[in-house]
Amino acid sequence: MSDTKKKECLWTPWRMEYILDNNKPGGCIFCDKPGEEKDRENLILFRGKKYFVIMNKYPYNNGHIMITPYAHVSDVTLLEGEIMADIALEMQRSIAILKEVMNPDGFNVGVNLGKAAGAGIDDHLHLHIVPRWNGDTNFMPVLADTRVMPEYLDETYMKLKPLYKEER
Repeated sequence: MSDTKKKECLWTPWRMEYILDNNKPGGCIFCDKPGEEKDRENLILFRGKKYFVIMNKYPYNNGHIMITPYAHVSDVTLLEGEIMADIALEMQRSIAILKEVMNPDGFNVGVNLGKAAGAGIDDHLHLHIVPRWNGDTNFMPVLADTRVMPEYLDETYMKLKPLYKEER
């Protein structure tokens, strides 16, 4: 950057919790969190027989959830077909729940397989569902690598949790 240009700073102090967290688990969060039996603290919305639904603690947008098999596999080709089918059905239900609670204009749905594909946790497969609203891609992420989150995670959790109470 040229010395003649003024550098603009936009502050996102809440991200420091993640950056400075020296207690990041050494194991797999998708294996460990369900065993802790602290669903609200761990943002687990639902426990199925072969998968669970968890909110992303560092979301791309409000309502960002993940559907994760209990099986510790890194690739869809290693997952049993029955579990893939269950995850697909849960994706349908979860999108319906998110539509009801959050009224988004659209969704990003996907699986990042491997570090090169953007997987933050590449050794345990998980499906992302990210609600999107027209206009949510404003200047903040483009200019400042900052997202504006209008609601606390716990508030979103409390809105979504009652709709996940029953097996689909």
